[in-house]
Amino acid sequence: MNALKILAINPGSTSTKLAIYHGEIIILNETIRHKDEELAGFSSVIEQKGYRMQQLEKLLVHEGHLLEEFDGIVGRGGFLSPLKSGTYIVNNEMIHDLETAKYGEHASNLGAIIAYDLASSVGIAAFIVDPIVVDELTDMARLSGIPELERKSHLHALNIKAVSRKVANTIGRPYECFNFIVAHIGGGISIAAMEKGRIIDVNNGNNEGPYSPERAGGLPSKELIHLCYSGQFTEKEMISKVTKEGGLYAYLGTKSVIEAEERAIQGDIHAQKILEGMIYQLAKEIGAMSTVVNGEIDGIILTGGVSYSEFIINRLRKKIQFLAPVFVQPGEEELEALAFGALRVLSGEEEGNYYQNPN
Repeated sequence: MNALKILAINPGSTSTKLAIYHGEIIILNETIRHKDEELAGFSSVIEQKGYRMQQLEKLLVHEGHLLEEFDGIVGRGGFLSPLKSGTYIVNNEMIHDLETAKYGEHASNLGAIIAYDLASSVGIAAFIVDPIVVDELTDMARLSGIPELERKSHLHALNIKAVSRKVANTIGRPYECFNFIVAHIGGGISIAAMEKGRIIDVNNGNNEGPYSPERAGGLPSKELIHLCYSGQFTEKEMISKVTKEGGLYAYLGTKSVIEAEERAIQGDIHAQKILEGMIYQLAKEIGAMSTVVNGEIDGIILTGGVSYSEFIINRLRKKIQFLAPVFVQPGEEELEALAFGALRVLSGEEEGNYYQNPN
């Protein structure tokens, strides 16, 4: 049987990444950059659909790939109702919730929408895989201390599941056999406790856990409340302050870990302190997650863009290696994870799931 041909699409805030796979072999990997002034003309994410689709189709034609040649198209999953892990066949209900931004607006919402439009035009299936709303938390993990504020599962599920499978394959057993602590370290940070393939606890990178290159992480709650009511900031400004202007950016004026490292290596004591602080908080959160699986950890996986940094990884490893073997899988395997998720369904290895809004 000929290898299945899959188109994977991953929309970001200023780019659209795509890849083409023949079976598990990648044959095209491209990033379409979108200029700020071009995106500024759109008042919402959904309005960008036609613009992004036109650029994507133009690239496919230029590279000699016709939509009719694909067996399936898979897009990055966006903000939806909480879902179990897996590959989902895109349906009208999912499209409605994404187009109306029912659960939040984000560029990744366009993944399923664009995949569905392209796939429908040639009569094939569209998929999403392990969206950011994957929810496998235990009831205990949802408790926050205030009944009105239930902890929610928002995380880099796609990459966390993908690197867990990769590490498990290198060991020689399915990832459902292992307990892993997985730290996705990027612009946002997700540190997940994975028990036998299920993410049973994770920090929400927008408001919990370590500070990151741009997010403030967990904050002293009383002082945060005082700041919110100080009259200095609007609600929108406060949300931006903790999700886009916190962490390294707040302390150092840069979201670039490379720049912060260079400053630290050149003797900038303040930069050294702030980077060491992020490493300290990463290690502390990894240690906390180890208690979720009673210390029975088969490995700690470090992934995400910041995991390319030897400065950070070497120092972090020293703090956590007593817990379990440390595996480093730098970067993000998102396009591959999307394609492989679609392949598992199309080849019959897994059953596809169908999205249904519980409300």
